[in-house]
Amino acid sequence: MAFGKKSRASQERQPLDEAALYDYAVRSLGRKMRTVAELRRLMRLRVEPGETGAAKMDSIVARLKEQRYLNDTRYAADFTRLRQENEKFGRRRVQQDLVQRGVHGDIIGKTLDAAYAELPEPELARRYIERKRLRKPTDDKETARVVRSMVRAGFSMGTIFSILKNWNVEAESLAAISEIDLDAPE
Repeated sequence: MAFGKKSRASQERQPLDEAALYDYAVRSLGRKMRTVAELRRLMRLRVEPGETGAAKMDSIVARLKEQRYLNDTRYAADFTRLRQENEKFGRRRVQQDLVQRGVHGDIIGKTLDAAYAELPEPELARRYIERKRLRKPTDDKETARVVRSMVRAGFSMGTIFSILKNWNVEAESLAAISEIDLDAPE
């Protein structure tokens, strides 16, 4: 064996017992907020496959919920608030991010309804434009760039269209919006 290289057997992780897995989960939650699904994905790499590993994970998740270290509802509310206040993202973007993180659909719906009820989408879109320092587009290419940016940020086409109208963007550019490939790179 060459100097500094470990054998394949020593690189593979041994499954953790329940106490060590609990410590691993708590350390993981100490570094970053996580959903139940995210924590299970991490723990799955550290337990033996099958029912024994699943039972350990279930036990630890239940214990962490009981101790209030793990709560998807609180996670969704905090995540939504931070994305809304800091990034100025629209409802759709936050919804996609929460789905990707494994939050249940009912929790997402209730959280987003509460968070976005008080703040109209056009106002949030204006805040996003200020944050990103987007300017009135002068041609079709710039219009497409602004539209793609705002769609990625989670705003509806109706809101985007009304903002472009307020900017007095040419009618030809507004008509071209329906032809924009939203997945094209900027």
